Amino acid sequence: MKRVGVLGGSFDPVHYGHLCLAQDARDMAGLDEVILMPAKLQPFKLDKHLTEPADRLEMLRIAAMLLENISVSSKELDADRISYTATTLGELREEFTDRDKLYFITGTDSFIALGTWYKADELLSDNGIVVGIRPGYREDEVEQKSALYRTAFGTEVIIIKNRRLDISSTEIRERVRKGESTEGLLPQEVRDYIDEHRIYK
Repeated sequence: MKRVGVLGGSFDPVHYGHLCLAQDARDMAGLDEVILMPAKLQPFKLDKHLTEPADRLEMLRIAAMLLENISVSSKELDADRISYTATTLGELREEFTDRDKLYFITGTDSFIALGTWYKADELLSDNGIVVGIRPGYREDEVEQKSALYRTAFGTEVIIIKNRRLDISSTEIRERVRKGESTEGLLPQEVRDYIDEHRIYK
């Protein structure tokens, strides 16, 4: 049996906050692999302009090459549809055996709202959830939702206290526009790609 985590997002650009969550989920939840999956059209961000998919994908691939058991999938970028998590995980499951288990990796706020997502019953019934929390922040709500999801859908919920880095892609884009350093925010190899291709200029 293989345990595979899936971490989605815009990744515009990928940064250490994303990468640390992927690594911590891998290690703390006992996952064999974590797949980073950039979204094409996120249902909550349909009005947001995103960098070209090919560039976001390549920046992820560069970052993933530096890490162990972290890979990248273009499944959502290749699909001509809105990136609904339940649909994506359902399609991804076809690439694994019946004994393998997929885990959706998410943060506190999204975890609490999962019951309102598209095809939430399918998402929660067919997949495990790894939720990263920080001490003192909505912990009671996380526990309540965990109990609800387990009872109603049989969801395997794994709560991890991952590293919390105060990094945002918006800040990085602004720093690049101003020609400022992004040291400590994302891998230098990713910044080199950004500069070479004049992304965010």
